[in-house]
Amino acid sequence: MKSKQWLKERTFHHSTFWDIKRLVEEKERQGLCISLCLPTLNEEKTIGQEIVILKAELADRYPLVDEIAVVDSGSNDRTCEIAASFGADVYIASEHLTECGHHCGKGENLWKALYLLRGDIIVYVDTDIKNIHPRFVYGLVGPLIGDPEVHYVKAFYDRPIAFSGGLRPTGGGRVTEILIRPLFSLFYPELTAILQPLSGEYAGRRSILEQIPVPVGYGVETAMLIDIYERLGLYAFAQTDLDKRIHRNQETIALGRMAFGVLRTFISRLRREDLVRLQEELPAIMRQYEVSDGEYRQIEYNIEEIERQPIVEVEAYRQKFHPEIQPV
Repeated sequence: MKSKQWLKERTFHHSTFWDIKRLVEEKERQGLCISLCLPTLNEEKTIGQEIVILKAELADRYPLVDEIAVVDSGSNDRTCEIAASFGADVYIASEHLTECGHHCGKGENLWKALYLLRGDIIVYVDTDIKNIHPRFVYGLVGPLIGDPEVHYVKAFYDRPIAFSGGLRPTGGGRVTEILIRPLFSLFYPELTAILQPLSGEYAGRRSILEQIPVPVGYGVETAMLIDIYERLGLYAFAQTDLDKRIHRNQETIALGRMAFGVLRTFISRLRREDLVRLQEELPAIMRQYEVSDGEYRQIEYNIEEIERQPIVEVEAYRQKFHPEIQPV
């Protein structure tokens, strides 16, 4: 099976790319610019540590990263103040591309980062990581610098190694193993080789990221994988084992809402590729229940999974990055 061969050839361990000096030399030889995007919403407890560690090693000591930017969703704590004080560029997502309006969600930050940042390669790293380390960046850009055929690199954590007579799982997470991997097995079996499809750390070439639509909510990671796969195939991907990631764990009820949003995004791709047909539009209401003193109460959440168009279709973006492209 093609995915088995891909797994052998395109799965790396971060230690493969430990020589940051060599990565910088090769980056400069290729004339690449690399941008690090840190999407935030109320991350004052961890954002300072992330910036200090990543900037010290990957910008000041070794110039692997050419810019470090926080793109914020409207934090009401000290996230932006702290980020700026430690030397990151800080952007409030709602203040940019205002002609396109604004939506709340991580995907909105990722989409607008393509306009705000200048890199040929964009690295996205979540900002709730308690054990941040430079490997979260160099482990992702390493395959991109080393192989022009690689366009997008995903992180995964907890290597599948033997211990106590058994196998340690790959750390795919509850939503991955209960929802995403079964869906991939049914409709995109080659993508099951991506060990942690919902990981929040990944890096991609601008040349492909600018071409794909971006859900602003929960479905952004799943959509990126499917859309890049449809355009470039499995061998456009690579994945890197980052060993361990310590972060906040969400409650199951919150993961239910996440799964609902991801499923809506997934079904939209199936419909686009004519793999399923629905007689009517899917509802956007997720219903959950809580009980107190013997009383049961239904709670409704409106989870629409709005999508941004490929940013290369936005006039301001074309003027900035592709002035040679004239509107039709």
